[in-house]
Amino acid sequence: MQLVQALLLLALALAGSHVSAFPPYKTLVAPITKDTTTSLYTTTLNFHENYLVDLGAPFSWYSCQYKHPPVNCKAEPCMSARSYLSPLCHPSSSSSNNRCQNCITTPVNPLTKTCALSDLTYKNVALYVTNGGHPTSSITLNDIYMSCAPGYLLKSLPSGTTGLASLSWTSLALSTQLTPPRLGDNQEIRYKFAMCLPSVSNGKGTLFFGNGPYLFRSPALVDVSRYLSYTPLVKNPKSSDYYIGLNSISIAGKAIRFPRNAFSIDSFGRGGTKLSTVLPYTVLRSDVYDAFVREFKMATRHIPQARKVKPFDYCLKSSAIASTRVGLQVPQISLQVASGKEWTIYGANSMKQVSKDVACLAFVDGGKAAEQAVAIGSYQMEDNFLVFDLAQSTLGFSSSLLGYATTCANFDFTVKP
Repeated sequence: MQLVQALLLLALALAGSHVSAFPPYKTLVAPITKDTTTSLYTTTLNFHENYLVDLGAPFSWYSCQYKHPPVNCKAEPCMSARSYLSPLCHPSSSSSNNRCQNCITTPVNPLTKTCALSDLTYKNVALYVTNGGHPTSSITLNDIYMSCAPGYLLKSLPSGTTGLASLSWTSLALSTQLTPPRLGDNQEIRYKFAMCLPSVSNGKGTLFFGNGPYLFRSPALVDVSRYLSYTPLVKNPKSSDYYIGLNSISIAGKAIRFPRNAFSIDSFGRGGTKLSTVLPYTVLRSDVYDAFVREFKMATRHIPQARKVKPFDYCLKSSAIASTRVGLQVPQISLQVASGKEWTIYGANSMKQVSKDVACLAFVDGGKAAEQAVAIGSYQMEDNFLVFDLAQSTLGFSSSLLGYATTCANFDFTVKP
């Protein structure tokens, strides 16, 4: 027995991380808050530290203390971090692995595209344990790898932000570190996370790490995973973002005609359809955008137009549009994904109310040289329940929860043992 215990301790040490003592659990949960000034989202770790939610960053970073535990440049976590050195940072002798000691990383602000040379480090992270309906206790996970970052990288992020929380598919993302295999062969814990972005600033959305159920008030408790459809996640070798296969887009049931291979990813990693929590609205490459807006205009030609409001190009008089449970009654937008399922976008996620009587189509022209054909922004994901199953490489999506009489802000964060 002593030999088994010794080997277990050795394995944890070699893995470079360990978990503090706590009862067995299946799911962790953290709140997500919307910042109305920036249209960005933060999640709370350690009960008071707010981190920008980023689906695409290769690793997390924060403004750490001058003295922090270093990571040796020969360690495996450093190798992972350095495989994502940003070209936005100017090369320097300190970014070379020759005769190095501490691991140098390149954290990036995804809004300003500002980069800095900094140290990879690790810290403890406390989160809630949940039974799916509410938190039951809290635990502290030790040695979670993050990069340090200078304070100026926080510019343009929500006020009070501590750093950035990576939820990408890389080995240093929180979505990987807070779920197996870091916890060993616990088959009860699934290698996945779920995200629900709130549409209001006075309500808390949810970020789950691990299994369901995912219970929201509707008004009785309902497991929102029952509303999910699934499609494969597509890995772009040139990016740490999540991509999905998109076959076509339709408006009011009518398929839009796009150029052939409009949504494919080329050999340079350009094109395709990605999901982004740092883009406030869905961005379409110009050839896709032009055809999309033209069809939407045709479908809404009976509604009086309003003067356009930046960054939008097409706006309508909202007083002339009926309201429904799922937002303004405009033609539904359907994304036909690779699995053959449809991700439906209703008025609550397609039209942005910019003034008392003006609502605009909340899609943006990314230009002819846009990096992706489609980058699904956070406004289109609000009040949609999304499950990223990293073990199965699938995305589960609910379309709007408003149609099921609930929202992303309907999870109960009251701690009940």
